[in-house]
Amino acid sequence: MTFSMKRVNAIFMKDWKDMQRNGYVLITLSFPLVLAAVFGRMGESNAALAAFTINFALVIAGAFVQAAMVAEEKEKNTLRGLLLSPASTVEILVGKSLLSGTATVLIIIACVFLAGFTVPSLPMAAVSIFLGLITFLSIGTLLGLLSRTVMETSIIGMPVMLIFGMAGMFKSLITNETILALIDWLPGEQLLAVWEGLESGTGIAGEPADPRRLGSRRRRRDGRRV
Repeated sequence: MTFSMKRVNAIFMKDWKDMQRNGYVLITLSFPLVLAAVFGRMGESNAALAAFTINFALVIAGAFVQAAMVAEEKEKNTLRGLLLSPASTVEILVGKSLLSGTATVLIIIACVFLAGFTVPSLPMAAVSIFLGLITFLSIGTLLGLLSRTVMETSIIGMPVMLIFGMAGMFKSLITNETILALIDWLPGEQLLAVWEGLESGTGIAGEPADPRRLGSRRRRRDGRRV
């Protein structure tokens, strides 16, 4: 069976209509916007706040909304019908993830404008957000499959929000080096490292982006060749 964008678009439009009638999803989507508006009123703009707000949007709009949309299909007993339809499993996943992904990107853009954040490097920031979006959509799909109802996703998803969304806030209270190392590998902490590196000009790998240093390195390499 070949991949069909018509079937993907049909699933997308079905989920779009369902989301418009789902008050739980609409209220959930407003949480990152409220947080960004609060930061905007504070008048503070830095990489740490930007990364925290964007990561919060990824957790709420990406993972939670995706989980709610999948769980709603199970609750209404329509997921089985989708699986028995001509649409393949890949088309169903793409169609359902497309709506959550689009909503998440729009929420993140709105958060950046509401909070007045300055994006240091748009291409690298977009790549970091895209990777985080893929991760949280996968987590949301798994949570939705594990949940029986839409409301159950909030119970199962609470540990996800605490671990993936707010774990960095508790690093100062943790002394175990293993736990701290695991927290550093969480998507939110990686996003923070990327944004702080872009803001400070050190780059993602921590290498200085100072042109004078780059020139001195080039001269040293040329001297060694001679």
